[in-house]
Amino acid sequence: MDISEVEMLPGQLRDEPPPAPDETVLEIRDLNVTFKTEDGPVYAVRGIDLDLSAGEVLGIVGESGSGKSVTMLAVLGLLPRTATVTGSAKFRGEQLLGRKPRELRAVRGAKIAMIFQDPLTALNPVHRVGKQITEALRAHHELPEKEAMTRAADLLDSVGIPQPEVRVNQYPHEFSGGMRQRAMIAMMIANDPDIIIADEPTTALDVTIQAQILELLKTIQERTRTAVVFITHDLGVIARIADRVQVMYAGRTAEVGNVEDVFARARHPYTRGLLSSLPALNARAARLVPITGSPPSMLFPPGGCAFHPRCPLAQDICKTDQPPLREIGAPGQCSACHFAELVVTERGTVT
Repeated sequence: MDISEVEMLPGQLRDEPPPAPDETVLEIRDLNVTFKTEDGPVYAVRGIDLDLSAGEVLGIVGESGSGKSVTMLAVLGLLPRTATVTGSAKFRGEQLLGRKPRELRAVRGAKIAMIFQDPLTALNPVHRVGKQITEALRAHHELPEKEAMTRAADLLDSVGIPQPEVRVNQYPHEFSGGMRQRAMIAMMIANDPDIIIADEPTTALDVTIQAQILELLKTIQERTRTAVVFITHDLGVIARIADRVQVMYAGRTAEVGNVEDVFARARHPYTRGLLSSLPALNARAARLVPITGSPPSMLFPPGGCAFHPRCPLAQDICKTDQPPLREIGAPGQCSACHFAELVVTERGTVT
């Protein structure tokens, strides 16, 4: 099936109307996550603010360990007991942090759905794919098993899996990697959620299948107007699918803004460094400029700006004072850098 022919089934299982366009569906304020370990506390997320509007695709990027996935897992209450979470996370105005597990289960899957990086580990190998989709459906709606299985086949068909009536009775190991990810997407959209959290869903796929999955996600988002949080380390993916981008480093927000504004004129040295390390098709002879050094240990995060040990603009103030996230450049573009005005746009250059 051609992705352009995908037919979605929005609203069939909704208990309430979808959010209005531009309505804020997720609002995070001063989110902090600390893990207890034998070596001491790990400060994984430190004072994150985040806003997500209905119908918007927000890309969250950063190196491994920057706190991207932990932020979203904290919102859904999926962190281990060793984690301490403080701050605020409101879904359509209702506080999620501190709610009882039973209350959060009513939100997870029905209102906020998450697709994980590796579908082979996310899917249960001993249960048929159709049964796993029907479990997601029947957990939130009173549906007869036969009706739920019919809808599971419809969902597999809607994400481009051929012979869905046959595939619903097969096991995950009988699916290819791309088909397993499509099955996860079918499970994710089963209850018409208001928010989809996609945690690096294309990392384990080859380039061709990755492009198909991204196109599928974009088609679903456009037709259902679902808000999407897309977590990735791949700036190329963000450029293709996202409306806004939030760059994270060492558990904090380094920069946030519209994709076009941030990519054209980054205002944080870290963002500039990420962009400079990407190969460009129109500059084959240009040398890539890697970011020197390594991310800090979150057992002992550096004082001031966490990026200062790797930053070519660092001054004494960067070692002692944490820069505030302030608006600079285009409307809505914010940077947490004392010297954001000095970050220039030439590829591979920060002066």
